[in-house]
Amino acid sequence: MKKLLIISLLILLGLSACQPANTVRPVTSTPVSAETAIYHNLTAKDLNAMLANKDFVFINVHIPFAGNIAGTDLSIPYDEIDQNLSKLPADKNAKIVLYCRSGHMSSIAAETLLKLGYTNIWNLDGGMQAWQQAGFEILSK
Repeated sequence: MKKLLIISLLILLGLSACQPANTVRPVTSTPVSAETAIYHNLTAKDLNAMLANKDFVFINVHIPFAGNIAGTDLSIPYDEIDQNLSKLPADKNAKIVLYCRSGHMSSIAAETLLKLGYTNIWNLDGGMQAWQQAGFEILSK
């Protein structure tokens, strides 16, 4: 019986050692109800985790230009989103993550995208300011 217990413990230890060291933690978001649908606010730490396995279009909507977060795909002024649909994914279910300096302009852009029929919209809560406060870098160009 003692041998069986020891063998079981060794097997469990061996299996736990096989787990990847950098397991991805789940991203949490805060749903924000807009007029037509819901978009999700992200923390800077959650966005950083998402950037490690990027599966979204990442858009800076701040005007005037105040820097970028690494991995940014597009810069579209928040008030010109509807005039730049050709730059956005044709699939309205594609994941789009928006940010600006403080989160205000990107929340307006998120609501615009929802009105245009996009369904998978995410917003960096607190914008680049929150990103920097969390210890992450802003690229100047």
